[in-house]
Amino acid sequence: MLVFGHQSPDTDTICSALVYADLKQQQGENVEAVRLGEVGAETQFALDAFSVKAPRFVEKVAPEAKEVILVDHNEKQQSAPDIDDVTVVEVIDHHRIANFETEGPLYYRAEPVGCTATILLKLFKEKDATISKATAGLMLSSIISDSLLFKSPTCTDEDIQAAKELAEIAETDAEQYGLEMLKAGADMSSKSVDELLMLDAKEFTMGDHTVKIAQVNVVDTADVLDRKSEVETAMNEAVKANNYGFFALAVTDILTNNSVLLITGEKAAAAEQAFNVTLDDHQALLEGVVSRKKQIVPPLTNVMIGA
Repeated sequence: MLVFGHQSPDTDTICSALVYADLKQQQGENVEAVRLGEVGAETQFALDAFSVKAPRFVEKVAPEAKEVILVDHNEKQQSAPDIDDVTVVEVIDHHRIANFETEGPLYYRAEPVGCTATILLKLFKEKDATISKATAGLMLSSIISDSLLFKSPTCTDEDIQAAKELAEIAETDAEQYGLEMLKAGADMSSKSVDELLMLDAKEFTMGDHTVKIAQVNVVDTADVLDRKSEVETAMNEAVKANNYGFFALAVTDILTNNSVLLITGEKAAAAEQAFNVTLDDHQALLEGVVSRKKQIVPPLTNVMIGA
């Protein structure tokens, strides 16, 4: 079986695939972690810190396996392009459930926590499995990433407690390590426009429309906004090519915990109603907004369903 997360993988996607493969292998199952996209700088920092090799990249999964396990996602458009050609036997996730169905029963573990790794820690305990220093480090990195070092509104008490336990096993200072890891992934100055828009981008079905929402974490929003014209041109091209209702990019400042939203497309005005802001040249400041899952997707979905 192959286990993998969503396209344009983030730290939780890559690390959770590796971690769950470790658990399944301890149970005697033939499972391999793979990835559907490039490894970002933040994720590579985590892998290097705990001397773990990134999963191999695959374009399609059906040629290699009949059964697959999904982590950190469930929506079909976020998964492998040939996901309909394989059988999904398990899902471990912490997102909304949408655009997902199977022919037969499966093991589905979804919990309203801030990170897939928090659920995986529970599974390790339930199976009485061994958590190595490296595995603990990967799970800790996932929680730090998804919670923005425990500052995101998606972060729960369970995530914080899990991080404390994992930091002890990993022999790591979560705060110090976490800030270094986030900063490693926050330098966008050297990224191309295409890289910026693909770094952490997901498609969503909202009402009758498919939309794309990307997010980048920065310590200086100028790394992205100084290239706004180029970014918007690329976003508009993607809207036309894929018939998106809109393409949104959240540029999130990890130091101020605010985001600047850039949005293009026919339904871009949905952002004004969703966030009670006025778009100025396709741009708006979203104060206190850092979470795509909890603070961006739900209000936009509510507006788009009624559109």
